[in-house]
Amino acid sequence: MQRKKIQEAMKNVYFQKMTANGYHEIEQEIAELQKQRPAKIEQLKAARALGDLSENTEYSTAKRELRHLESRLRYLNKQLQYAQIVTPTNDNTVDLGTTVTLEFEDDAEQEIYHIVGKQEADIAKQKISFDSPLGQAIMHQAAGKTVTVVAPQSSYKVTIIKVEL
Repeated sequence: MQRKKIQEAMKNVYFQKMTANGYHEIEQEIAELQKQRPAKIEQLKAARALGDLSENTEYSTAKRELRHLESRLRYLNKQLQYAQIVTPTNDNTVDLGTTVTLEFEDDAEQEIYHIVGKQEADIAKQKISFDSPLGQAIMHQAAGKTVTVVAPQSSYKVTIIKVEL
């Protein structure tokens, strides 16, 4: 009976789509945080040994830092637990994991973006989420297509110049 409930609940779980590279970056961050954990625990032990905990700022700081590290580890592990790695197909359409060259119609400038999952998005690194207004507008479109992007502030048009894996 319990197994049936769990299987039913798993059907309704929303998995976060991400690239294999994004998954690997999260694994690396987890490994780095796990290396820092013993030092944070030692700091907490040393601060606790100083005495009166009610007025011990070293203890409060060490405890807060360890709590923050543990919280970040739990968050990242959940990200991996509910990750769905998407492998792009080579069908010349925009998909998660592809690199796309876009031309913005208003100023004729070209930009190159990598289409990634929500948690990987970083506009400074030219990584946009498939779920962003721009990402939604170009998803599953082929090179040569002009699409209208409906953003919160305004709408604009972009032409897909090139799609690469």
